[in-house]
Amino acid sequence: MNVTGGNKKIRVILVDDSQIAIAVLKRMLDTSPDIEIVGSAINGIDAMRMILELNPDIVCTDFHMPLMDGLSLTRQIMKTSPRPILIVSVSVYEGSRNVFDLLEAGALDVYCKPRNALDFEFERHAAELIRKIRILSGVKVIRRWKTDQSAITESGQARSLAGAYARRPGRIAVIGASTGGPQALERILSRLPSDFPIPVVCVQHITEGFMEGMLEWLSTKCSMRLKFARSGEYPSPGVIYFPQEKKHLEFSDDGRFVVCEGATFEGHCPSITVTMRSAAECFRVSVIAALLTGMGKDGAEGMLAVRRAGGFTIAQDEESSIVFGMARQAIEIGGAVSVLPLNEIAGAIISYGAGLKGVHP
Repeated sequence: MNVTGGNKKIRVILVDDSQIAIAVLKRMLDTSPDIEIVGSAINGIDAMRMILELNPDIVCTDFHMPLMDGLSLTRQIMKTSPRPILIVSVSVYEGSRNVFDLLEAGALDVYCKPRNALDFEFERHAAELIRKIRILSGVKVIRRWKTDQSAITESGQARSLAGAYARRPGRIAVIGASTGGPQALERILSRLPSDFPIPVVCVQHITEGFMEGMLEWLSTKCSMRLKFARSGEYPSPGVIYFPQEKKHLEFSDDGRFVVCEGATFEGHCPSITVTMRSAAECFRVSVIAALLTGMGKDGAEGMLAVRRAGGFTIAQDEESSIVFGMARQAIEIGGAVSVLPLNEIAGAIISYGAGLKGVHP
């Protein structure tokens, strides 16, 4: 993905009712020569005026603000002047779902605004904020995600492929995602029935501290039960599992979860590839793996391992991806059996899982 073109700077508006927070964010972004702060606002009403006047590439907004908060601002931007929105918030510390309401409204990613960051942490925080802004600067905003897609659609090719693989004894589904992933996961997981006959494992790259809030938010959207995986337990049908933060999720020889600490893989812990490779080794042909929107290449080698083991693999297509990075890598190395738009992936997973029972290898 082309993040910036030539010498063109990424034009950013900051929205926060705290002047101290604005000053800290400006100081962080001033370290990047390719980012230009074109304006700042203390509430959503002022921000909307600036957006229409200055036409920024990205809007960075807090949640709690007077007159018009971040959620109302996000909805208004997506309705009248859609563009990438980055949530810059301390809401994660409050254990609330505010951040995920913003993502559902159309924001693309979250950055955990530091509280009283020490000087030695400044460079790390600044680098993370700059990285996220650079990624989002090349993103196309997909408004159709906000339309009603309650019906599960599925192409004939997907139905045929999933049907062929469904004749094998099914055991587990593994889904990986990064930037844009919470929204994509909601579109897929909310369509799986409560009695779905195989367990689902999801690995989502997300800022530290946001995982528990994401599960709480998704649990209000899904019929299946959501929980963190625990070492020693067998994956159960009708349950969606997530790895714990800063932990890789693998499987023992007899199909139990193994939660372990480890070095980052492809820059991530938990890693999608680590989980998919372990699933392929344990369950072999009895795996369905899906790789969704996201930057980088984590998951591509894992998808290839699943396909080589005889499992069924799906890559989200470019048109429906917010960031076509991980799925592109999987396609290019031959890891994808099928390439599908977002609104067809749930149908393919359901076709694969139809009538399949049992979770132990």
